[in-house]
Amino acid sequence: MKVTIDDVVLPGDFCEDIIKAGEKSRVILGPGLRKELEKIFITKAGVLRKRAPNTYWVDSYQKRYVPARGENVIGVVIQKAGDSFRVDVGGSCSATLSYLSFEGATKKNRPEVQVGDVIYAKMLVASKDMEPELVCVDSNGKKGRLGVLNDGFVFKCSINLVRKILNPSCPLLNSLKNEWPFELAAGMNGRIWIKANSMRETIAVGNAILGCEYLTSEEIKSMCTNIASILAGHVS
Repeated sequence: MKVTIDDVVLPGDFCEDIIKAGEKSRVILGPGLRKELEKIFITKAGVLRKRAPNTYWVDSYQKRYVPARGENVIGVVIQKAGDSFRVDVGGSCSATLSYLSFEGATKKNRPEVQVGDVIYAKMLVASKDMEPELVCVDSNGKKGRLGVLNDGFVFKCSINLVRKILNPSCPLLNSLKNEWPFELAAGMNGRIWIKANSMRETIAVGNAILGCEYLTSEEIKSMCTNIASILAGHVS
């Protein structure tokens, strides 16, 4: 069935709007879309979305992560295997991470990574015919915010919630950082790492994130204000 942007879509539907956009400029296909011959087909149920200028994807509620190239994910090192690590990213199989995929790493200068460490990495290879591969550096060989996440607290949520809090229009993170300082890393595989000055504040940030999934922007701001008031009252 032919569909347009913001329509509810099902596997097998196709969108001619994306084809027309691709005739004029480059188009990026995100999760839930696949090109077959001269058509763009939907591969999972959800809502067809577009982000300017020409990025398209299917917004759907899911917990099982399907690796996609270029996404930042949070994984747990589960095994050392020769010159690489096996990392659990929540997909159908574990991902590989070479010890050379860290900034400044050489054969003599190996990174300090142990089994059980939490890793913030970028998906380098994601194909249905190959196992996923991760890196902890950007295109310039710099780690940026990637690498081992020390201390902090990791919890799981829906992938849809991760997309929501990372959306610039979502007021959650700005509202929280105005109340107290914290660090956050959000993985597109439905895992979030947070670290605040105290365990109470860390738990408060986590509860705020989990509680905002079905709230409007105004409700999110009100919730953050209430949480800050409760914490301030407890401290005083």
